[in-house]
Amino acid sequence: MLTSNANISKWVQTIKISWSQLTAYRVNFFLQVIGPSLVFFFIKYNLWSSIYSSQSGLIIQGYNFSQMIHYHAWSLVVSLIAGGYASHNLAEDIRMGRISSYLIYPFNFWEFHTASFISFQLLQTFISMITIAFIFSIGIFHNLSFMALIYGYLFCFLVSLMWFTLQYMTGILAFWLEETWILRVILQIMAAFLSGAILPLELYPSWLVKVLDFTPFPYLSYYPIKVFSGEISPFSGAPLIIIFWIVTFALINRFIWSRGMKLYTAAGM
Repeated sequence: MLTSNANISKWVQTIKISWSQLTAYRVNFFLQVIGPSLVFFFIKYNLWSSIYSSQSGLIIQGYNFSQMIHYHAWSLVVSLIAGGYASHNLAEDIRMGRISSYLIYPFNFWEFHTASFISFQLLQTFISMITIAFIFSIGIFHNLSFMALIYGYLFCFLVSLMWFTLQYMTGILAFWLEETWILRVILQIMAAFLSGAILPLELYPSWLVKVLDFTPFPYLSYYPIKVFSGEISPFSGAPLIIIFWIVTFALINRFIWSRGMKLYTAAGM
């Protein structure tokens, strides 16, 4: 019982420390809060306004202007909750030899970064709530459903765990690569284009959408957006596919870690 309480305490303290680091600079935190809404309004809203204003009554693959803005507003919210985590700290810990301390501490490497991820998610959840309130206040979210919000957040939390395991994999590849930033950039670009974050998947060829359904990508943006919109049930087969990818990435990460530790020399220490 004492061991269990001590382990919980380590998780709680690590989450608190990570939260303090994320909110240490007030200006940076303020920009994190207001930045997403400003970017959405000045870039996406104005971009799609210009596209739809070119032709009266324009409908693009079943999306009129209001529906397209509604879609991208939820895309912004989903990106905050499910896709904001980056793995650069993992790569730095390995490249600079800092993981040596985790080998002797009672709180190991994956536990520390998972606790930091949880803290990051709590902050992103808070920011997303402010973003939803702002977008709702300007009349973009119509017929906002409380249950759809609950289901959407739960769905996004599951997606964020999949994204974390995927990002974790790119981070621990630093055992073999001096820099992993190019992998993160490639992953971010692929996720942006193949997840439906930039364009709804209805605008893609139907054969490509069918192929993407077997990959993790559409579950990063498109499906969470549809859950928030109430167009897809959260109890469909999507959560099972997400869980499958979480388990798959976790097993791959375990394999990479075991192989990487055989090569690790703490060269940065």
